[in-house]
Amino acid sequence: MQEEHWQGALWLGRDHCLLAGVSGSARPHAHYAHQLLLATGEPLRLSVEGRAQSGRALLVPSQRAHAFELAGQPLLALYAEPLAFSLEQLEQLAASVPAEPEALAERLRQLPRLPLDARVRQALDALDEQLVERISARELARRVSLSLSQLERLFAEQVGLSVRRLVRWRRLRLALVLALDGASLTEAAHAAGFADSAHLSRTVRELFGIRADRSLRHLRLRLLD
Repeated sequence: MQEEHWQGALWLGRDHCLLAGVSGSARPHAHYAHQLLLATGEPLRLSVEGRAQSGRALLVPSQRAHAFELAGQPLLALYAEPLAFSLEQLEQLAASVPAEPEALAERLRQLPRLPLDARVRQALDALDEQLVERISARELARRVSLSLSQLERLFAEQVGLSVRRLVRWRRLRLALVLALDGASLTEAAHAAGFADSAHLSRTVRELFGIRADRSLRHLRLRLLD
């Protein structure tokens, strides 16, 4: 069966992104971000962990396997990192913000982020500084005066991912920015710390259920910060 492309504009922020457009084909997948889906046409149809859901506002928590039952659904999709946004905040947004990217982007800009331990924040900053290099969780812990077990415990509690998996998520964000800005998948993969374009493509497929080589060229990039 031929896959249908995702289309529209991707508004990318540091800890969230917005997709305003039309859904395409996607196999069941799970990713780090909480996902808030707002219908801009007919109610959306989604499968979450094998159970059908339908509505004008659907919320998929982090790491829950899901897939669209139909391609071609007009929508506004928010992908929000759990280290910055709670499910309760996203539920309030769904009830109070129109399904328009400008309005939602402005509300997100004003929304307070979740508090993080200062050492976790320092570790995140250090991680981003050396994102394309080899990152040692043990060295990261040493830089913020923690043991490796303490750092991993704090990441599990406040970030919701291990250091290694957060590195992969942040590298994917960087690679998507580069690819949407005109770089080839090979160039984007190497510049973001992936082994090669195949490694990047597998990661996109695993986390978002789509083929990077077919889907990314149908999206337009706008950086929010």
